[in-house]
Amino acid sequence: MTAFMMTYELITPSSAAHGDVEDAGILYPSITLREAIEELSGAEYVEANEWPVTCPRWVTGYGTHEDYLSGETGNLSLHFPEHLTPSTRRRIVRLIESRL
Repeated sequence: MTAFMMTYELITPSSAAHGDVEDAGILYPSITLREAIEELSGAEYVEANEWPVTCPRWVTGYGTHEDYLSGETGNLSLHFPEHLTPSTRRRIVRLIESRL
């Protein structure tokens, strides 16, 4: 079983005003692809770290957490293990995009 890593970033109105994030870190140091897709399912949209997508290192789900009262927004990024081939990485990005 291949283990992925998932990171997060939390953006508040105050941190955004300074062009920064309020908090960021590793959410899951080891997560399965199935679990990661479930976590990303609430994203408004996803984007790989490169365009065109040839050999992405990670994919980010934007707007996975939104608190309209406080203005906080959360994003999740799924980081691919180094041993995955470029074609496998592209297929994973397409799979995640198709689940939204």
